[in-house]
Amino acid sequence: MRSGPERRGSSAAAPPGSPPLGRARPAGPDAPPAPPPPAAGQPRARDSSDARAQPRPLFQWSKWKKRMGSSMSAAAARRPVFDDKEDVNLDHFQILRAIGKGSFGKVCIVQKRDTEKMYAMKYMNKQQCIERDEVRNVFRELEILQEIEHVFLVNLWYSFQDEEDMFMVVDLLLGGDLRYHLQQNVQFSEDTVRLYVCEMALALDYLRGQHIIHRDVKPDNILLDERGHAHLTDFNIATIIKDGERATALAGTKPYMAPEIFQSFVNGGTGYSFEVDWWSVGVMAYELLRGWRPYDIHSSSAVESLVQLFSTVSVQYVPAWSKETVALLRKLLTVNPKHRVSSLQDVRAAPALAGVLWAELSEKKVEPGFVPNKGRLHCDPTFELEEMILESRPLHKKKKRLAKSRSRDSSRDSCPSENDYLQDCLDAIQQDFVIFNREKLKRSQDPMPEPGDAAEASADSDGVRSALPTCGAICPSAGSS
Repeated sequence: MRSGPERRGSSAAAPPGSPPLGRARPAGPDAPPAPPPPAAGQPRARDSSDARAQPRPLFQWSKWKKRMGSSMSAAAARRPVFDDKEDVNLDHFQILRAIGKGSFGKVCIVQKRDTEKMYAMKYMNKQQCIERDEVRNVFRELEILQEIEHVFLVNLWYSFQDEEDMFMVVDLLLGGDLRYHLQQNVQFSEDTVRLYVCEMALALDYLRGQHIIHRDVKPDNILLDERGHAHLTDFNIATIIKDGERATALAGTKPYMAPEIFQSFVNGGTGYSFEVDWWSVGVMAYELLRGWRPYDIHSSSAVESLVQLFSTVSVQYVPAWSKETVALLRKLLTVNPKHRVSSLQDVRAAPALAGVLWAELSEKKVEPGFVPNKGRLHCDPTFELEEMILESRPLHKKKKRLAKSRSRDSSRDSCPSENDYLQDCLDAIQQDFVIFNREKLKRSQDPMPEPGDAAEASADSDGVRSALPTCGAICPSAGSS
């Protein structure tokens, strides 16, 4: 998981937050880099994992999947029907397995009981959010996610709460994040990296139209779907600027933060704008190609020294890279934001991307060069073991636990206590939290879907279910006691 300074880039930043949506993050940007690619003139492997044997998974998921097949079929036969007027809550989801955690938030794979669609569910403990002063960031992320939807974003489907936690249910992407694949020694080809740049360009162009600066574009926050397409996630420190406004906060992950963010913090000035996200894309692309970043920057690097670094250190490019790729990276990694590639129009004009079929790419019709292995979950299997054995308040026992808590609360006297401030904050969250249901929103906009679309959606859902290793016997439903 990311550290606080690495996440925020400031000594006064908030402590570590929740994990990004949609997957587990194996490690942060300060993790040891992947081994360098072959020297110039030597053959370079096409996108693939290291030939060394992968460590055996903690559980034999294929055996669990086979064992659970009959019970899943039985569950489908008694699929529940929920009242459309009822708000979505935890009882509407079957919890399948844990895939990630942060200091006060976790991520698990869930299946909606009535539609049988698969999602990733992020849940954040309210009390820990309050103690770490993260409530504002959670609410801002929810506000942003409820207003946006794009093919290359990880989109929000539902948000709800209970007494303990706030929940976000988002797209499930089973291909893992790019940080994970870097640590698995995947060597990405120039064609594959150019595709990621194009897909991120479309995502950032959409966000700019919504007045949103992401501020944390990096391999950890780019997830792959099963076909290998890239999706941007984690809007925890995103900001909205309108009418020529400029952002000024020192926010982001230091190795991926644009020079003008540090300059604005040290020297003041007019702040920064959308160009900072395109710098981050350049750092990410360079790292995917070479195995390490263009500048030696870490979470502990002093901000003042970084301002000097960008004016004295030149980026070194590999001679074996094509001239077009180097030219694109140079334009993305231009220190002066006025001369940087920072729009979809600029990217389209780049010689390295002259042959891109943008209409087909926007519909995911361009086949990626790297496709994640469909036979495994691209996350650390120990998350599941920790949830089963070490977690003191496991999610699947929440219903029984909350019932006991309500019984205790009703029997207590109403005298003041030292926890009054915490309770006031919890009450404020309960009142201000916005419940969201994109499924219901879409039905209201298009109440009669075409039969062919419904059949295709059902087929897609079946495909995901068949590919997903489940552990229902290990991790029972939220409604279980």
